[in-house]
Amino acid sequence: MAKVTGLSGNEIYCMALKHYAPGEIVVGNSVNSMGFLGNLAAGVRGIGGGEIPQVTQAVEDGRIRAFDRMVAEAKKEGAAGVTGVTSELRDFNGNTEFLFVGSCLRHTDDTAAIPFFTSAGSAQELYCHMDAGYQPVAHVFGNIAYLMGLGAGISGGFKTLARGEIAEYSAIFNTTRHAALDRIVAQAREARANAVVGIRTNISFWHGTHEMLMTGTAARNSALPDQTINNPVTSDLTGEELWAMTSLGYAPVKLLMSAAVYSLGMAGGLMSALKSLTKGEINELTTLIHDAREVAIDRLKREADSVGAEEVVGVKTYVAQISPNLVEFLAIGTAVRKSPGVAVATPNLPAHAIVSEKDTWIEGAFGFSLDRNN
Repeated sequence: MAKVTGLSGNEIYCMALKHYAPGEIVVGNSVNSMGFLGNLAAGVRGIGGGEIPQVTQAVEDGRIRAFDRMVAEAKKEGAAGVTGVTSELRDFNGNTEFLFVGSCLRHTDDTAAIPFFTSAGSAQELYCHMDAGYQPVAHVFGNIAYLMGLGAGISGGFKTLARGEIAEYSAIFNTTRHAALDRIVAQAREARANAVVGIRTNISFWHGTHEMLMTGTAARNSALPDQTINNPVTSDLTGEELWAMTSLGYAPVKLLMSAAVYSLGMAGGLMSALKSLTKGEINELTTLIHDAREVAIDRLKREADSVGAEEVVGVKTYVAQISPNLVEFLAIGTAVRKSPGVAVATPNLPAHAIVSEKDTWIEGAFGFSLDRNN
């Protein structure tokens, strides 16, 4: 029978260059009763704030069961690996389905074979990783469920009456983000990988808590320093960016994150509200966001210095309004440094590895309809 794969034509072309052909789509799922978690989170740890371990563990267990079933299905198909692995959480009246989907790969040249692997990101990104020397090992993830909490709310609440950083809120945001990163590194270490590449981060509101999820591909690169086997490097660079930096002799050191939560203050909030009724710059908001940005980036620089990085590249900045008078500034980037021995396998990336895919179907009001504009 014909194979059914989730790989696009460009992805199939890229994998062919690495001696792989497409196999079947594989799926793993697990439906769990999770409705009790919202009350548990609010009742057990809501006062103190921070992580809700019971929720974190319940979500991790559900994901692991679904992921293991996807892997078992792939091995039953005789796959050499699974790429394009994605995960979802779907709610059904208090029950949650944990879902993993990926596309199998099979060897076309046994001499080029590497052990069975799973990979996050597209097959285009996988090609870039492999060509830069990062052989895939496993799709890995790290998560944390957390609350701001009444404790931080009370102490931080008084500080919101004055202008400036709310250290309690900044601490919660920074701690949770780094906890998720620590967990994805722990999975990579368990897999005997010395790098986690292509990390993607998602924050969602789920069952009364916020969940931060990081996913990436644990990989091995023999050109990285020996100590990285116990302390894997981390990177959120795209596949193309990682390939480009490798071609210049750079290797990732660590994914850096820094958050700063600032309060406009009661007086500042009142003044900006009045000024918003008229045309012109709102100085209070301008300086608030500027100050938050400076604090977050300064922390990023200091962390980069502490890990011996030469540059922080691919820095992305985000500003989010938490409440009428509170704003969070978040900076994320990958620290890199020159590393002898790192190199790409080919002098140029094929166009098929960098071209953006186009969807030919779009979701309509009553299901799916053909997008005739493409």
